[in-house]
Amino acid sequence: MILPIYTYGHPVLKKKCLPIEKDHKELASLIENMWETMYQAKGVGLAAPQIGQNIRIFIVDTIQIMEEEKKEEGIKKVFINAQVLESSGNPWTYEEGCLSIPNIRGDVERPEKVVIQYVDESFKQKTEMYEGINARVIQHEYDHIEGKLFIEMLGPVKKKMIQRKLSDIKQGKIVADYKIKFARV
Repeated sequence: MILPIYTYGHPVLKKKCLPIEKDHKELASLIENMWETMYQAKGVGLAAPQIGQNIRIFIVDTIQIMEEEKKEEGIKKVFINAQVLESSGNPWTYEEGCLSIPNIRGDVERPEKVVIQYVDESFKQKTEMYEGINARVIQHEYDHIEGKLFIEMLGPVKKKMIQRKLSDIKQGKIVADYKIKFARV
């Protein structure tokens, strides 16, 4: 089932998420709905707060954005109760966007590598290192479960430039190619 994506201004996007228990009701269904929602919206990642859930789960599929000869370097994974253990490597800047902040993109600097501990959809404990675009998408989605948005990492000039667009999103004055749920203002 395709779910609406909560947009900028919704309080759930600014809350630190709660851990998920192994017996979480309908977890498999939630994960399936997240995949459907993300693909329909043409995203590469989706975190639970973006669908109104205050729980520590996000999904990532970078395979779809990799060049043909590098597809095997991409990942398609579910991250539950994730904790970033380490960020390292040279910081690099890349233009990011977010399904919860339609039509706004900006250059964000992030570390090149990340070590993350999480459980997968079978609740198997994992500790893995990612780099490059995989690390970037993971860090972006991890920020969501920590109550942070990529726009908070933009420079002061860019922040000023997007204020009007952010106001329009908050007030529901935008159109997206996917189901969205606006904050009540």
